[in-house]
Parts: sequence; structure tokens; C-alpha cells
Amino acid sequence: MISTWKLSPSDLTFLWDECPRCFYLKVVHGFNRPAAPFPKIFNRIDKLMKDFFTGRSTSDLSPMLPAGSVKFAEKWVHSQPLAFAGHAGSCYIRGKFDTLVEFEDGTYGIVDFKTSEAKPEHLAFYSRQLHAYAYALEHPSPGGLALSPISRLGLLCVEPISLMQEGIDSLSFEGKVTWQECPKDEKSFLEFILLVVNTLEMAEPPQKGKYCSYCEYREAARLNSL
Repeated sequence: MISTWKLSPSDLTFLWDECPRCFYLKVVHGFNRPAAPFPKIFNRIDKLMKDFFTGRSTSDLSPMLPAGSVKFAEKWVHSQPLAFAGHAGSCYIRGKFDTLVEFEDGTYGIVDFKTSEAKPEHLAFYSRQLHAYAYALEHPSPGGLALSPISRLGLLCVEPISLMQEGIDSLSFEGKVTWQECPKDEKSFLEFILLVVNTLEMAEPPQKGKYCSYCEYREAARLNSL
């Protein structure tokens, strides 16, 4: 049977790295991990940052960015199918990006907000997610959001560093803001997607991640039932 798999940009980043087996089970068989609680405060901080920067100049994000403005946040993208020679299976990307900027030269950029310290390894880790959004915007499905070319990808990291008291019942965090540019490399991204397709075409799930507690739990439950 020929399959067309849906790939989530966040799964290509987090789940793939954590456990290829869990990734395979979710994408191929629809077998999801139990939902883990996510602290509400981070969603609130993320929304505040998006609302604050929407409509502002790109110079407010970073002076290293070309002239332009922050266009909008949280839009769904859906790519056309990605097919590779010699492979029966194909895939497509569907997800929701953080924020998009429009530059005065007619190109666009994708920004992901992070409430964390800026670290060099963040760029390599989040590169797949950013490239997935870029690919979907530049190669949209019919009726999908289409914006091209995407010239810039990056992370805007906000690291809380101090507190200020503004009243008896009010405190404000002061944060260090760092822009981290992610070099755009569609060729390397497509090579990674080919690796993902190779894995999804396997007859059996791959080995579990080294530290995957979900797989360890399932295996322990299976052994206890024997």
C-alpha cells in the first residue's frame, strides 16, 4: 500500500530526536504517546511576546535583520507532498509557525520565540522545525498559505535575568534578548526528510531512543503480562 504521511514540524524536532520508535508509531500507526502536561505560564509568555512584536519593525527583533516588519503570528501551513525517486511512500508537512516577518526587499523570514538562554546548539536542534515551515510556505498544497521566498530563519531568545518591583502587588521580569540566525539550507533539510521516509517505510519500528521512558514502560508492561 502506498502511504502519504503527515509530518509535524515539532515532531521532526523533538520526537524524532527523543525516540525514532515513538515517532514511527505515531506517524505510521497513529499510536500517540500519552499527552504530557505543559506549564500554562510558558504559553502565556509566548503569546505575550507574539502580541508585543506583531506590527513592529524588524529592528525591534534584531538590528542584524533587514528592514521590514513583523507581519503576523500563528498561521497554519500545509505543504505539497514530498516524493523521492525509488520510494513508494511520500509525506507532507503540516503545522503552525510562531511568527512571520516581511522584509522590504520582498522576502520573508520565520521567527520562533524561546524563553530560554541562547545557546549555539539550539540552532542545530530547531533548524528542522524552522526549515519545515519554510518548505511548506514555499511549496504549499493547493489552497495552503503561500509566501516566497523565505530568506531568513531564526530564534528570538528571551532569558529572564532580573526582577523589578513596580508596586506592592506587582513584579516585572527583565530579560536578555538574543537573536540567533539559522542558515537556510533546503538541500540538507530534504536529505533529512529522505532519512525520515526511509525509516517510515520500514516493515517494523526502529530501535527505541536510548532514554525513552515511554518505550521502557510499554516493554515492562508487555513482560508483566506474559
